[in-house]
Amino acid sequence: MVNNNVYNAVMNADTTTFHSLAPLGVPCMIMRGGTSKGLYFLASDLPSDPGARNALLLEIMGSPDARQIDGLGGATTLTSKVAVVSPAGAGHDVDYLFLQLGVDQATVSEKQNCGNILAGVGPFAVERGLVAASGEQARVRIRMVNTDSFATAVFPLIGGVPDYRGQTMISGVPFPGARVDLDFEDIAGSSTGALLPTGRPVDVIDGIEVTLIDNGMPVVVLAAADLGVSGREAPGTLEDDTVLRERVERLRLEAGRLMNLGDVSHTTVPKMVLVSPPTAGGTVSTRSFIPHRVHAAIGVLAAVSVATATLIPGTPAAALAQTPTTPAEAAPGSPAPIVIEHPTGTFSAIVDADWGAGGLEIRRAGIVRTARKLMDGTAFGR
Repeated sequence: MVNNNVYNAVMNADTTTFHSLAPLGVPCMIMRGGTSKGLYFLASDLPSDPGARNALLLEIMGSPDARQIDGLGGATTLTSKVAVVSPAGAGHDVDYLFLQLGVDQATVSEKQNCGNILAGVGPFAVERGLVAASGEQARVRIRMVNTDSFATAVFPLIGGVPDYRGQTMISGVPFPGARVDLDFEDIAGSSTGALLPTGRPVDVIDGIEVTLIDNGMPVVVLAAADLGVSGREAPGTLEDDTVLRERVERLRLEAGRLMNLGDVSHTTVPKMVLVSPPTAGGTVSTRSFIPHRVHAAIGVLAAVSVATATLIPGTPAAALAQTPTTPAEAAPGSPAPIVIEHPTGTFSAIVDADWGAGGLEIRRAGIVRTARKLMDGTAFGR
């Protein structure tokens, strides 16, 4: 993470090297991945020193500034994201490092994955020539550097390049696009070391029952009713409730310690997800704090973690879960999708799991996203 002091130190310590880079510009692609939007770079096009790289990215994004008016950011955490992609070795095709940039703070965090931005990594790798593709479909195996775990992206091609046209709709995106199937491998405990970092399905923090779970994303799952809200409120209503936000943050800070994440006061994980009974035919309804704003939908891997929590008896999510009546695609022979409701629709996740001697064993998790190339060109720092 880069805070304001580090940012200033980088700028002051090596201004000759840094500012010689900025005027040259950096090749950059802007892509929508799922319900997020971000800047995609080849690692070879960025400074090799992480401090200089992060300082340049903050300038390109326009942070710190609540409007990000002097950069390419969209003034929300969901549009202040970066993918750094590089060629890989044996066993997988590319490496993907996700960076979450602050909006009104000069922070750069690599403590989490992003499954939405991941949806654009495979197409970007083909576009940049890192992966040779032919036929009607590409299959790209990606190492998620943040957690040293893997995912495979499958998406359509036309003439050897990604075909972004399609009729797949996902909640939170107003227009259809080409289907991107993401199949995750070995993501349980990817950030905390265990699916249930404390070894318990339920912990009690400040009198509230919570599930601390990490199936690709560290998440704290708790019943909305236990915080005195219905869980059906609009995101803005929850954000405007200062007392609620302060209590959620107190719970998050203690949960971070229990989840082996240390002091999380300056990080974006764990995510806080309030669950309530479904109202639109899904499995469970959610409101997701990320961590201080309330998500207009829910993050990919946060949804996978919540879906997994519905499978564990005794958890707040399992207590509220219902058999979904919402139509959702499932491959023949696959488990039925778990349908997570959120403020702008639903999110279907496949969690292939079984109970073993060590508890719930996750074999794989799969989701469907769409992605689209928005711009390809040169980005400039100051």
